[in-house]
Order: sequence, then C-alpha cells, then structure tokens
Amino acid sequence: MHLIHSMVLKIGLVVLAVLVVIMHILKRKIYYKGGTKAANTYFIKNLDIYQRRKRFYKITSVILEICLITSVVASLVLVARPAKKETVNNGTKKRDIFLCMDVSYSIYDLNYDLVERLEGVVSGLDGDRFGICIYNTSSVLYVPMTDDYDFVNSKLEELKEYFVLQKQYMDTYYDPATGYIRYDPDNYEEYQELQEKLDYFDAGTLVKNYIKGSSLIGEGLASCMYSFPRLDEEDRTRIIIMSTDNSQENLTKPLVELDEATDICKKNSIKVFGIFPNQDNWSWLNTTDYTQDESEFKAAVEKTGGKYYKQSDTLSVDDIVNDIEREEALEVEEVTITKVNDQPKVFVYILLAALMVMLVIGMVMKI
Repeated sequence: MHLIHSMVLKIGLVVLAVLVVIMHILKRKIYYKGGTKAANTYFIKNLDIYQRRKRFYKITSVILEICLITSVVASLVLVARPAKKETVNNGTKKRDIFLCMDVSYSIYDLNYDLVERLEGVVSGLDGDRFGICIYNTSSVLYVPMTDDYDFVNSKLEELKEYFVLQKQYMDTYYDPATGYIRYDPDNYEEYQELQEKLDYFDAGTLVKNYIKGSSLIGEGLASCMYSFPRLDEEDRTRIIIMSTDNSQENLTKPLVELDEATDICKKNSIKVFGIFPNQDNWSWLNTTDYTQDESEFKAAVEKTGGKYYKQSDTLSVDDIVNDIEREEALEVEEVTITKVNDQPKVFVYILLAALMVMLVIGMVMKI
C-alpha cells in the first residue's frame, strides 16, 4: 500500500507533533492567579474518593488525548489517499469480425436470414470483438468494434426490423411493371408512416444516391475495412463477413471497385467471407447478370484467403462461424495495465473507533 498524497500526511504529522508539544508545555506552566484560596485542602486530597476520581481523570484524559491524536492521524491518512497498485497483464488471442451488409432493397431476404441466425452466434462469442457496417450508396459504421454482445444483438434486432420494413415496402407499394411507387390515397398515412421508419435507416446509406447510384460494393467493403481500429498499429486476426448480390447500379465511377477493395483487404491481411443470394432470390430490380456477378464476387472473396458461400436452405451461419474459428487467431501484444485501487477501509474503521471512544469518555466524565 502507498499514499497518493504522502506529502499531506508528512506535513500534517509535523504540525500535529508541534501542537501536542506546545499544549503539554503550556499545561505545565498554568499557575494559580488571583481568587480565593481554600485552606487545608490536603485533607480532601487524602480522601480515598478524591484519589480515585483523580486517577480516573488522569486515565481518561490520557485515553482522550490518544484517541484525539489517533483520529487526527487517521484523518490525515485518509486525506493522503491510501491506495494499492495492481499490475494486470492482458495477453490474448482473439479475432476482430465485421459484418458488412449491402442494404439495398434487392437482398432484404438474404440479409434478414443472415442477421436472424447471427444473433445466437454473437451471444456465444468468447472475447472476439464484433462490429457492423451497412452500405448502399454510402457507408455507415452501424456498430463500432466491441465485445458488448448484448449491444450487438440489440442492433441486429433493429436491422431485422429494417429488412422486414423493406420487404413490406417492396411488396405493398412498388410496381415492378412501371418501376414506380403506387399507393392508395386512402392509405396514405400508412405509407407515410412506413416511409418515415425506412428513412431512419436509409438516411446514412443513400447520401447523393441520385448522383452516384446504388449498391456501391467496392466502396462499402473498403469503408468497412478502414473501420477496423488501429489497422496499421496492431496485429490481429481480422475478418469481414460480407453479404451482397454484387449488382452494382452506379451512375458515376465509384472511388473503389470490388476488385480493388479486396486487393486492399489482402494487403492488410483481412479475409473476406462472402455470402451471395441464390438465383431464386435474385431481384428483378437488378440490371446486371447473375452468373457474372456471382463469378466476380466469388473470385474477389477467395483472393483474400476467405471463403465464398451461396444462400441455400442447407447453408448454416454456424458453418461460416466454424470456418472463421479455424482461422488462426494472432496473439495480441501483451498489454500491461497498472490499476490504482483506494484502500480507505482500515483507516475509516480506526477513525470511527477513536471517535466512539471519545464520545463514550465525554459522556462518562459528565456523570
């Protein structure tokens, strides 16, 4: 144990010692001055009751003085803040995992299925950090890298609601024949309420979509990759689980294409585990070719050393997680943390005991 403000105790003890010495010196120099003297007091002083009271007074006075000094010293120690230093070494082998989701309205079924299955997986993680990025035209860091699994699952629940709303919107109001939104004027309030809920999620992922287009896959993956904390400073096993149909509907040239993004991931030792929708869930909204998009996505994912998966009834998220767990977890550099814990308990007890004794003695001396 050590004192954080040890100088306070040192100065306080010196001042206390000086005061005690001065008090004892002054006590010895107190002489009788003026007044009426009583004669023959030695008769009283020789009485047994007088002697007993005198001894009692001396003993209680000494105890009172000791308790007073003890309480002052204990108070000084508490002010000096007694504390204990503990050194904790944190060396661990864990992974950083990002869920990177294309949240365009063409793959809400795949996304809902993935998120629903991931909730149980996240709860079973043991120390691995997890984060979520969502993108369409622009990217949103929806959950920064964390090991707070309850928080992650709460955000996954929000995303499930989002994908349900997407499905409701497309099934109810989108007319595939014309490509326009159609709603019954009598149900406009319901439409408006649904649109407001969707706007909450869409606001960050559709920035300048009227200029840039939608489903900018490469930009979404690159943004997710650069969301890993301390990317250049710390060796960790980093993995991205990515869901997309790779159907990029860009109106201008993206800053980063998918092939370029996976090159950057490979350079930074980040493996991408990609999930692609099956042809039954390929949206009629897409203007690109299913086979070509699948082939390009598969090649890009496998280039990083990751693995490609296609949506199916037999595909299990548990299988994906098992594949991820087979990836060697790099040992994080050991971090030494020094904790300072206050240790006031003993001196609080001493102070309270001294005060209690002083209180009892004061009451007894009045009797």
